[in-house]
Amino acid sequence: MNTLDSLLLQAEHLLTRLERVLPSPPPPPDWSGAVAYRWRKSGNTGWLQAVAHPHRIRLQDLHGIAEQKKQIERNTRQFVAGHPANNVLLTGARGTGKSSLIKALLNKYAAKGLRLIEVDKNDLTDLPDIVDLLHGRPERFLIFCDDLSFEADEPGYKALKVALDGSIAGTSDNLLIYATSNRRHLMPEYLADNLETQQAGGEIHPGEAVEEKTSLSERFGLWLSFYPFDQEHYLSIAEAWAKRLGAPAADPEQLRRAALQWALSRGSRSGRSAWQFARDWAGRKHMENEK
Repeated sequence: MNTLDSLLLQAEHLLTRLERVLPSPPPPPDWSGAVAYRWRKSGNTGWLQAVAHPHRIRLQDLHGIAEQKKQIERNTRQFVAGHPANNVLLTGARGTGKSSLIKALLNKYAAKGLRLIEVDKNDLTDLPDIVDLLHGRPERFLIFCDDLSFEADEPGYKALKVALDGSIAGTSDNLLIYATSNRRHLMPEYLADNLETQQAGGEIHPGEAVEEKTSLSERFGLWLSFYPFDQEHYLSIAEAWAKRLGAPAADPEQLRRAALQWALSRGSRSGRSAWQFARDWAGRKHMENEK
């Protein structure tokens, strides 16, 4: 074997060993067989992973948030129809249906081309890559960021600001960002921030820290606020879910008492708590009927 053949053989062995170490290329997105995706990362490589069984909640199953439902559905209809629409920030009390509302929109409008991509807060720095991947696609994509909150120095914070409307590149017409948070401004607010506030000619001028904390939420065109449910709202939601799960109460007062006891034990009268109660109630009733 001459020197050249020896070098080629060594190079081939080296490439074989490198192929075992290097990650395989990410799979292409399943555009035809899925309506929901998650952005996944392995090292520096990201890809869209199809969600085999997306949550099939219906808009009509969500109670106590009629006005929020009306506004976000109108915005989504505009988007799906190819008309101008806004990025949406849903903020407020826990368990009031913010995330479920977005999932229900997918359930209703998937047949018309709506697609949902869930992106974790820690992966928001990949938004430019996701936008490039979706460019030119005929579908209409919602980037879903759930339960957002940031510290000022987190990279995802600045990446989201840029993606909303701060980049030199134009925003894509087939993409919107729908985000949920328990914080209106997505960042912790401290009493010390107010010390920077100044007065000039009787007018109040917020300090730079306050301005910075409001700048991200102001980039969302539509704000929807969600509030804690009162007792009657909570009970009506529990009754509706019990009926939906096939266990309506023969004695409504019995169900209401049980639902209130459940709320007291959980310390919460939220829609999530009502759903959890209804699942427990329906499960027990179905078991009783099987005896």
